Amino acid sequence: MDKLSQLQEIGINPSKMFHWNSSESMLMAETLLKKQGVLTNTEALACDTGEFTGRSPKDKYVVKDDITADSVWWGDINHPFLPADFDKLYNKVTDFLSQNEIYIKDVYACAKQKYRLNIRIVTQNPWQSLFANNLFLRLSEKELESFQHDWLILVAPEFKANPEIDKTRQHNFTIINFTKKVILIGGSSYTGEIKKGIFTVLNYILPHEKNVLSMHCSANIGLKGDTAVFFGLSGTGKTTLSADPTRKLIGDDEHGWDNENVFNFEGGCYAKCVNLSEEKEPQIFSAIKFGTLLENVRFVEDTNIVDYDNISVTENTRAAYPIHYIENAIEPSVGGIPRNIFFLTCDAFGVLPPISKLTIGQAMYHFISGYTAKVAGTEAGITEPQTTFSACFGKPFLPLHPTKYAELLGKKLKENNVNVWLINTGWSGGGYGVGQRIKLSYTRAMIAAAFDGKLEKVAFVKHPVFGLKMPIECEGVPSDILNPKNTWSDKENYDQTAHKLAGQFVQNFKTFESFANKEIMEGAPIILGVV
Repeated sequence: MDKLSQLQEIGINPSKMFHWNSSESMLMAETLLKKQGVLTNTEALACDTGEFTGRSPKDKYVVKDDITADSVWWGDINHPFLPADFDKLYNKVTDFLSQNEIYIKDVYACAKQKYRLNIRIVTQNPWQSLFANNLFLRLSEKELESFQHDWLILVAPEFKANPEIDKTRQHNFTIINFTKKVILIGGSSYTGEIKKGIFTVLNYILPHEKNVLSMHCSANIGLKGDTAVFFGLSGTGKTTLSADPTRKLIGDDEHGWDNENVFNFEGGCYAKCVNLSEEKEPQIFSAIKFGTLLENVRFVEDTNIVDYDNISVTENTRAAYPIHYIENAIEPSVGGIPRNIFFLTCDAFGVLPPISKLTIGQAMYHFISGYTAKVAGTEAGITEPQTTFSACFGKPFLPLHPTKYAELLGKKLKENNVNVWLINTGWSGGGYGVGQRIKLSYTRAMIAAAFDGKLEKVAFVKHPVFGLKMPIECEGVPSDILNPKNTWSDKENYDQTAHKLAGQFVQNFKTFESFANKEIMEGAPIILGVV
């Protein structure tokens, strides 16, 4: 079938030029020609995403039909959309794209070929097509000749929905249709909607249909072939700790775990750039070169040198580049069964140990909880840290109930005898404002000790509230910080703070209690003598 017929088959009858699988240099040239971006001093392409500089979770929908009605976790994450309303909006978007110059990019997701998902992405802007090229897995010329898509993504940032007629909340939307295998994106140029749209799709297909655990995590592999997985919310050190010069990077954000392997879903990275420097993140810094797409950055005055400290547009500045721009990335992005899993948390209350070992029940409980703490902004005069819970360390992208992923994780932990560690990269000696942030060098030493099996030879003590096993010694780390209570001058205050935090864990988990099995519930902290 010729290119025009393929577009007509999906409802697009182009009246203007359409560009099919253009090269990186062509897409960059088109962007510059349309004055939609500028080149930086390292020849990366810098563009602005306009009105939206981040995802819009309240405007993300899933079509509710025979396939999804009883399987999707409906609520504040997955908003239902009627099939008839989707069809009407789809026709409007394809009519709109028919009247505009468009860019088509054929790519795929899942580095393990068994689960390969072919994706056709039709966009209005050339730099969005560059994003698709960089973030997903790229095809050879021969593969492109016979390419047939499994999923279609239509991206129309200049199309604005009419909420009254189109049944959306406002003018922008991301709608996933699992029956028709289409993602419809309108009213927003933020490219993260494309990336996380496919992640949501894989978070449904792999666990629900293939019995494969999908994970919001980074992963790397040691020289001896030992794979490690790092879960953690923003600010916990996931990117920093998985970027280890002594280990090869499998991927930085989205992975699957089947009976044989951990594999990357993507072919690129979408790295945060706020306060980026060559000293702090040398791998990311050096990846920002020709072909890389930068979003919402600003420049040193009267130069084309990026000022990464400038967050006048947004703190969510980003760089999208192919994974081979990272020097020690492995291709294909596939590792073996993980030997170690690290749950990273930045506990600003100073309660959790810097490293502790989890039972399978605790692992599932903490996985569902997805805890970290953020220091509140000073605008409202609040200095008390704020707890953040995001189920499975990726709640906004879960189409299924969190316990589905937790039970899959538990099954894999039992089958493979994996070590699960909780790492606190936050505070010690007191909470934020009193204690100090745990040194990165100590955290690296603890993770290295776990990799080398050195913690298997030491004794552990149990945390009285959270029940976590804390090592009494670790090479390269002062022993007195391994039990957090030891670092507090006011021991009574520590106990009170620990019980308060445990209470927030229990309160958060009430949503999941009725779905959780006995083993998961046994992983809960103990507050005031009651589990």
